[in-house]
This record gives sequence, C-alpha cells and structure tokens, in this order.
Amino acid sequence: MKVLVSDNISSKGIEILKKAGLDVDVKTGLKPEELKSIIGEYHALVIRSATKVTADIIDAAKNLKVIGRAGSGLDNVDKAAASKKGIVVMNTPGGNTITTAEHTIAMMFAIARKIPQANASMAKGEWEKKKFMGVELFNKTLGIIGLGNIGGEVAKRAQGLGMNVIAYDPFLSEEKAKKMGIKKMEIAELISQADFITIHTPLTAETRNLINAKTIKTMKDSAYIINCARGGIVNEKDIYDALESGKLAGAALDVFEKEPPENNPLVGHEKVVCTPHLGASTQEAQENVAIAIAEQIADYLIYGTIRNAVNFPSIPADQVAVLQPYITLSEKIGSFSSQIFEGGITEVTLEYRGDASLLNISPLTIAAIKGLLTPILEETVNFVNAPFIAKERGIEVKETKSTDAGDYQGAITMKITSPQKILSVTGTLFSKRDPRIVKINDFTVEIVPEGNMLFMYNNDKPGVIGNIGTLLGKNNINIARMHFGREKAGGKAISVVNIDAPVTHKILQEIKNLPNILDVKVINL
Repeated sequence: MKVLVSDNISSKGIEILKKAGLDVDVKTGLKPEELKSIIGEYHALVIRSATKVTADIIDAAKNLKVIGRAGSGLDNVDKAAASKKGIVVMNTPGGNTITTAEHTIAMMFAIARKIPQANASMAKGEWEKKKFMGVELFNKTLGIIGLGNIGGEVAKRAQGLGMNVIAYDPFLSEEKAKKMGIKKMEIAELISQADFITIHTPLTAETRNLINAKTIKTMKDSAYIINCARGGIVNEKDIYDALESGKLAGAALDVFEKEPPENNPLVGHEKVVCTPHLGASTQEAQENVAIAIAEQIADYLIYGTIRNAVNFPSIPADQVAVLQPYITLSEKIGSFSSQIFEGGITEVTLEYRGDASLLNISPLTIAAIKGLLTPILEETVNFVNAPFIAKERGIEVKETKSTDAGDYQGAITMKITSPQKILSVTGTLFSKRDPRIVKINDFTVEIVPEGNMLFMYNNDKPGVIGNIGTLLGKNNINIARMHFGREKAGGKAISVVNIDAPVTHKILQEIKNLPNILDVKVINL
C-alpha cells in the first residue's frame, strides 16, 4: 500500500505510517497538474489545508481508498466526489480545539491591552504609556457565537478570567447552557449586550457576512470583535468603517476572506490585531493531528477499521449495499431539517417505517444525527462522534419502528422538538436508491435533496413563482427543479427551488422582499 503525504505534517506521523509497513512518499508543494499525474498510484493521501483535492484529482485517483486531513477543516476536499467513488474521507476533530481556544483568548488580551501596538512602538524607541491605555476583561461580557468544542473551551477560560459569558448556538439546550454557567440567548440580543464578541461557527450561507454594518450598528459603542473561525463571516469593509468611525474599539482577526490578504486596510490598522491563520499552529497541535491521522489511515488500510470518517459509517461489508442508500437518505433528511429549523433542539425522534424498519437502524440514526449537526458544527462532526455531541448538547435521541409505511415501501421521518415548535420531515427512496423528501410537517412534496436549494414559506398567491424565476434569471442563476406544497388553496405554501449556483447575500435579501414571501432559507446538500 502506497501513501502520499502532499502537505507538511509532523515527522512523527510519517514514522507511524512507515512502522505500519506502508510505503510513504512525501511530496509537498505539488501543483494541481503534478498531483493529478501521480495520484493514480497511491492508496492513501495525507493532506493539511494547502492541497486542493478537487473532483479532477479524485477522478484520476484510480487506487485511492482514503483521504486523511491532519486537522479538522475539509473545505479543500470535494467530499461529494470522494463519496461517489467510495473513497473514505477522514479528519482529526478536536485536535485543534485547545490551541484555537487559547489563540482566541490571546487575541482578546492583545486587543484589550493593545499589546502588539505597544510592542511595535517600543521597538521604534518610543515610550507612549498614555497612547496605549487598555481595558480589563474582568466583569466584561463575552458573547460567543457558536458553542461547539472550541467555543466551549473559550467559555471555560473566559469564566476563569471573571467574564460574564453569554452564547448563541441553535443546537444548545437551555439545560446544557445552565450547567455550563452560560446564559443562552438569540443572536440579536447577544450582539447588543456583549463587550467582546468571538465567533466559532463554520462559514455557511447563513453565517456569511453575519457581522455586517447592520449588526454592528446594534452593538455597544466601543465593542470588540474576534474572529478565529472562518474568513467571510465578518464583512471586512464594514468592520473597517466601524473602526474608523469609532463605533468599534478594536478587532482581532486570524482569518480573512482572501488568504493571504492583499491590500486589506485592516492589516496594519492601529485598532486591529492580525495573525496569519495561526489558530491551530502550535507544536503540540500539529504533532497530535499528524499522529492521529497516521494511526487512522494505517488502521484503515491494514485492518479496514474506519475512524473519524466524515462520509462513511462503520458498518459490516456485507450490509453496505443494502444500508448505504438509506444512510444517504438519513443524512440528507438530517441536514435538510437542520437548515430549515430555528431554535434550540431538545429532542429528536427517528421513525422507521416499512422496509426501513427491518434494517439495522443504528447507522441510520447516526447518519441522521450527523446530518442534523453538520451544518452548524461542520468538520467537528462525523459518524463516530455525532451521538456523543448530541448528548453533550442536551439533545435526547429516540427511535421508533413500524412495519406500516403508508404510501411508500420504506420511509424515515425525523421529528425535531424545541420548546417553541416541532418540525417533521419524511423521506423515502425512489427506485431503491434515489433519496426524496416527501413530506414537511403537513405539506406533501417531492423534493430531490441535492446541491444548492432555496426553501421558502409563502402565501399561495398568483405571481410568487414568476417573481422568483424572474429575479433568479436576472441574476443569471439557472433553476434546475421546482417543488411546491400547500395546506389549501390560497393558504400557506412552501416552495423549494434547486438552483445551479449559490445565491449571494444580496440576492437572498431581494427574494425576502418579494411579495407574499414569508421566509426564505438557503440549503446546501
């Protein structure tokens, strides 16, 4: 078995692969065409963030069995193309948790006490005590957007500093928040109350430009922003304008929309602390993730053991053919439900009916929970840890079975419960392999759950579909499919549009402003 290491990883990881009896080549800095020309001879590929594993690379990978990321982020891997080809994609969730949390706290100290600016001043031979007057963190309110692994570790450290911690996380239950000593609130309330705001969410259609001119306007005067998550979550121009006007007291940025940034006025700004994506850059973290991914790849190639896979559960080989279509359906139901649901989740019930009830439902439930959690937590969730993350967040998971599937041969329903509402989404398989979503609450539909989608609640009035089509056409966005469902003629309806390209935040706002549109969400499956 041959392993290609195409990015720099700790030598300890390479040693583990070699000791396992694998033939290891280390070739870093390869251009895409160079990687494509040699990837066919390898059974495993080990990467970090530099290598882009595109569909073209995967198509040329005739023998590739596994892609391993020494770290958590997988933005640089075409997971859908890998899954279609049966290539397992693994990462090392949690390996960067402590180091990124510590970097966040360090950045907060740096902007509060203006440490980098004072250091630069002294390096020039200056002694400007008054210029670098800072603020204490003690008794200040820290607002954490996204209370996953990293956000949770930031919260612990902030509490140790005597800060008042508040948080927004749609998957965090009130009970879990209380146990952590954190006040949970909606994002608008958090933004208006926090002295410091730190972001720990993935970059999605919902979180892109989450911090913008409109939200900044509602913040406290002289608030601070810290982003060690993903570039694009904060609108860099709007941050700059707020710093210039004095609305914001400072910003600390480890990530940028374009990396490395070019001609970015925030870099070098007197109120900004910038670092070159160092959140995971400690010796301990890099050794940990290199060792972890090497052990995972060796175990898979030699023993067939799958750990921390983001696209494949651990199931017996003889059950793969039967279970895989239902696993795909379950994950898509979970992901779809997550992206249209709002509120803190307290309970999830999976109902298996007809043929689905006769299967080993354990991997199906895990796939559904992984799908549910992934849109918010992204790479930290996989088929191994999904149930544990749900439990940590106070989400109770239940399963029921029934041999009666109604109009379908087999069906799976996910019911999500929060203190305010219940969402029910039902899916089935067409032709025993093609997933479809056939019911959302009381709306009967027939949705192909794939790609970029717009999900809308609207009034059942003439002109709604025409207006949507016209607006998308004006913006050169092609409609692949349209699906509809309604309670009754003239009542409330849902419209789901599959589109060939993602919509921008601006286009999304234009759709929301169309007549008779009640709500719209962007979904990516």
